[in-house]
Amino acid sequence: MKDTRFPKFLLFTNALVPLALLLWDVYHKRVGANPPEFMTRTTGMLTLIFLMTTLAITPIRKIAGLNWLIKFRRLLGLFAFFYGFLHLMTYIWFDRYFNLKSIPGDVATRPFIAFGMTAFFLMLPLAITSTNKMVKRLGGKRWNTLHKLIYAAGIAGALHFWLFVKSDTRLPLTFGFILLLLLGHRLFVKFYPPGNAVPRGTLLPRD
Repeated sequence: MKDTRFPKFLLFTNALVPLALLLWDVYHKRVGANPPEFMTRTTGMLTLIFLMTTLAITPIRKIAGLNWLIKFRRLLGLFAFFYGFLHLMTYIWFDRYFNLKSIPGDVATRPFIAFGMTAFFLMLPLAITSTNKMVKRLGGKRWNTLHKLIYAAGIAGALHFWLFVKSDTRLPLTFGFILLLLLGHRLFVKFYPPGNAVPRGTLLPRD
């Protein structure tokens, strides 16, 4: 796929649809008895969905031979960070009421908050270094090493969700299972690389 402008436009607009629907439901008061909790849960769920989708790009590309998928990974990762930022803002707004001084104590006493913060701050350097200019500045090997943090962010995000849910843990465990499969694939490829594997440190084509 040489020209990805239109597919990326479709991906961009569709990735914003959940946010538009959320704002529509909030405006029309269709978010249940606790709107702040609904917004927090929804943005957190969207963060995990985009994070897992980003992580799934490489396995799908390698298994199915769809190398053009790599051109959409950056955009998906940025949307994971975007919804993660919105998720963080709902916490600061509705839980902490913008009292930033109270956040460190909350992180220290509530493990699920600590894991959530960890996931967000692991994604932060990935978002900052997502531009082509930063890729060139860091160099292929260092950039690839840095962006492996996305797996740590996925683990922290899944633990955050699991600890947050108090009763029905089926959905958090589903995310955890998907993440386990993705990590398992990466480990399998690392120890049993295919004959045509791309050499480590080699950058795949970007847009």
